[in-house]
Amino acid sequence: MGQNRMLRLLDGLERQPRADAVIDAISRGVRALPLGGGRDVLHGRWLGHPVHPLLVQVPIGSWLSAAVLDLGPGRSREAGLLIGVGLAAAAPAALAGAVDWAELHRPQQRVGLVHALANTTAVGLYAASLACRVKGRAGAGRGLGFLGLTVAATGGVLGGHLAYRQASGANHAEEVPHVVSPGWHRIGAVAEFPAGQAVRRSVDDVPVLVVRESGGAVHALAERCSHLAGPLSEGTVADGCVRCPWHGSVFRLSDGWNVRGPATSPQPAFETRIVDGHVEVRLPVPDRETSSRQG
Repeated sequence: MGQNRMLRLLDGLERQPRADAVIDAISRGVRALPLGGGRDVLHGRWLGHPVHPLLVQVPIGSWLSAAVLDLGPGRSREAGLLIGVGLAAAAPAALAGAVDWAELHRPQQRVGLVHALANTTAVGLYAASLACRVKGRAGAGRGLGFLGLTVAATGGVLGGHLAYRQASGANHAEEVPHVVSPGWHRIGAVAEFPAGQAVRRSVDDVPVLVVRESGGAVHALAERCSHLAGPLSEGTVADGCVRCPWHGSVFRLSDGWNVRGPATSPQPAFETRIVDGHVEVRLPVPDRETSSRQG
């Protein structure tokens, strides 16, 4: 059975370059916003995953509830209140989505731009619906509301494609603990790791970033950035951290903690040791496994 029409359209959208100049301009504008530490808040670093999907629940839920009320007579005022709540909640949700979108790959940005246009259209329709209700034109308000919900649902389909097919908000390092075999793995002689330089090695076909400090301590992290799988071994090492060369996420070498976004998940960190002049690494053994083995 061949690919369905919807997937063909979405795949074609990913490859469509016509709006790339617009994408570049908007991305530069979003990155230039003076958000300071608020940028990581909008990314969802504090939450451990993108905050945008959480924020969109309020406008979508409010507008869906308004549509249910509009199915019956005499509830236009209550439905209008819900529409107003959705409109107010749409602004922070859109800002969080824009901050995430500006740090995506180009095919993802192409889909994300249409996703944003659909949602902006939905906001316009709901604003018009609310205006009609205020003026006593309940029938027109209901019609615009149903149309707005249809457009918002289209935007939701595009958002689902971004999240699940294109993995725009997924943790791209999550699989590491599941594919690296237990125990210590020898990855090279100490002399192969110049102090302060990022070196790429592999354990069970999983890329690993290795950095040896001038004092002799060795740190090892999963090499593919949890944000969008950027090559950390090509990044900048400074102040005990590594900065991803693709989108600027910063991770602490000692434990993989994501010091700065857009990454919302830390990097898997390996334990290290030096045996007979060679560096060995392993993933930490959970306490419960240690206890069971000792018992």
